[in-house]
Amino acid sequence: MADTQQVDEAAAPADAHGERRAAKLAKQIGSFAAQHGGAEGQVAHLGRKGARIVLVGEDGEWGDLVAPTYDVAVAAVTKAGITVHEDFDGEFAAKVRTGPYEWSRMAGIQLGGRKNPA
Repeated sequence: MADTQQVDEAAAPADAHGERRAAKLAKQIGSFAAQHGGAEGQVAHLGRKGARIVLVGEDGEWGDLVAPTYDVAVAAVTKAGITVHEDFDGEFAAKVRTGPYEWSRMAGIQLGGRKNPA
């Protein structure tokens, strides 16, 4: 009897395009890490749109990238060699430094405050 296995073709960056995209994202992650004294990250599903890679630099600056699939995102952070967290909470979330823009934007959205200029 032959062994059978179901393969999810969208799950792995097995094609050349997925591998190239992961390499490009890894380069961007590496650049962010170099500019901010190192970086840590977290990968989150975005549904059909792919996955979001949230990066937090050692200096508290943060940014994010979007990958076409979750597996491409995981391949990118693996290639970049950064620490990856399961969740964005606790000590990891406490490393994020927010400024006046983020606070005013959050207050404007949540409390009906003044909107940020376009």
